[in-house]
Amino acid sequence: MDLLALADFTLVARHGGFGRASRESGRPKATLSRRVADLESGLNLRLFERGARALKLTEEGRALFEKTSVLLAEIDETTAAIASGGQEPRGKLKVSAPLLFSQAAMGKLAAQFAMKHREVRLEVTTEDRPVDMVEEGYDLVIRVNPNPDASLVGRIFLRDRIVMVANPELHRPAGGAPVPVVVRGGGGGDQTAVWEMTDKGAKKRLTVQPVLRLASLFMVRDAVRANVGAACLPLSLVAHDLAAGTLVHWGDVAGEVALWALYPSRRLLNARVSAFLDFLKEAFPEGTPDELAAYIR
Repeated sequence: MDLLALADFTLVARHGGFGRASRESGRPKATLSRRVADLESGLNLRLFERGARALKLTEEGRALFEKTSVLLAEIDETTAAIASGGQEPRGKLKVSAPLLFSQAAMGKLAAQFAMKHREVRLEVTTEDRPVDMVEEGYDLVIRVNPNPDASLVGRIFLRDRIVMVANPELHRPAGGAPVPVVVRGGGGGDQTAVWEMTDKGAKKRLTVQPVLRLASLFMVRDAVRANVGAACLPLSLVAHDLAAGTLVHWGDVAGEVALWALYPSRRLLNARVSAFLDFLKEAFPEGTPDELAAYIR
């Protein structure tokens, strides 16, 4: 396959037309049109639907663009790095991070990374939903306890655990009466439920009744501080309160919270992603809740 023709096809697809691609790149429009036509002929596929005023990718053209645009960009970056005598990271780095981690630490982390790697244009979006990294153009995603995905690889860079906490003035009701609790998320009503935890090595079961539902774990923590009810929260989020005595520890909830940095398994690990992974390791060398708590105020 002619890589120059493939690069011109990618250029036209990215800019949505021959005219715009020509203006942005300085390449003659006729040359771009001829190379794309040669590529279509060589593949025996129509890559664009050519209307009177619009140029649209066909289904085959879109599939080719999604698979090759990233690889061509990485080839350009590698050759540029070799020509400059090193692998200094540069270019755009698009990262998706979950809401709580973003609120707790991502602003400071992003600023520190940007100052350390000034040639990288870091873009961070905040969302808890699954994302299609190739379709949506992400270089790296951070997720909590992600489901197994053969198309992704990565590493755990931080571990946390869930604890049940309460205001010191909130006493556990006697006689098995339900404990008022604050929970994250909507729905579920105010029905009683049973929470299981471990307190000083002993397993315990508490009957609880939601009295407040909030959208953010930071909001849940603030409500617990105000003595509305108890809650289950990440240790990193309440470590300062436990140390100061403004909240007390009622028990540990089973299970571990692991934060993963993930990237596509078929994609070459470019200098930007490598630099960001190394940066996360430097920021959280032991990967403990206390290290994350240091970012939270």
